[in-house]
Amino acid sequence: MSYSIFQSGRSRRNGTFHNLESGIEEQIEALRNELAELTRLVGKSSRHQGEKIRSQAGAGYEELLGRSEDLLRELQHGYERGTTEMRETVRKHPLATIGAAAGFGLAIAFLARR
Repeated sequence: MSYSIFQSGRSRRNGTFHNLESGIEEQIEALRNELAELTRLVGKSSRHQGEKIRSQAGAGYEELLGRSEDLLRELQHGYERGTTEMRETVRKHPLATIGAAAGFGLAIAFLARR
C-alpha cells in the first residue's frame, strides 16, 4: 500500500508537478522581463522630467537674476536722488538742519536713559 502511494506521488511529480513548476518558472521570467521594461520606462520618464524641471528652474533663475539687477539699479538711483535732495536741503537750510540734528540727538539720549 505504501508502495502505491509513493509510486503515484512520483508520477505526479514527474508529470503534473513538473508542468506546474515549468509554468511558474515561465511566469516568473515573464514578470522579470516586464519589471525590467517598467524600470527602463520609469528611468526614461524620470530623466525627461528631470531635464524639464532643470530647464524651467534655469529659466526662472535667469528671470529672477534679471529682475534683481533691475531692482538694484532702481534702488541705487533712488539712493542717489535722496542723497542729492538731502544735500540740497542742507545747503538751503543749514540752521534748520543743525536744529533737527540736535533735536534728534536729544530724543535718542532721552530714550537711551530709560
